[in-house]
Amino acid sequence: MSTPDQSEAVDTEATEPEAPGLTPRQARRIRIAVASVMMVAVAVVLAVRLDRRSSLLVVADYGLALILCGVVIELSRSGRTRLASWLLGAGLVAAVAADWLVLP
Repeated sequence: MSTPDQSEAVDTEATEPEAPGLTPRQARRIRIAVASVMMVAVAVVLAVRLDRRSSLLVVADYGLALILCGVVIELSRSGRTRLASWLLGAGLVAAVAADWLVLP
């Protein structure tokens, strides 16, 4: 025979809806995948830009973007997915802005 406390606990667990969203492990894996894809994309853009015109500024801009993607992967692996998300977004916007504003 069950006590009232046990039956109430079972009832509340069954009626609680699951929280929407991703689990922390899923968020980390998605962020790592996104940063990896962005790293490949930045490497391709770097190769195209160097083919058109080689410049130290091009290498510096896209080299820093590649380093940023690596840092984001490491932050995601250690569980800092929100920080990694903001850093990836802000860093890539800064790299594109530098490409548009500074590079010849």
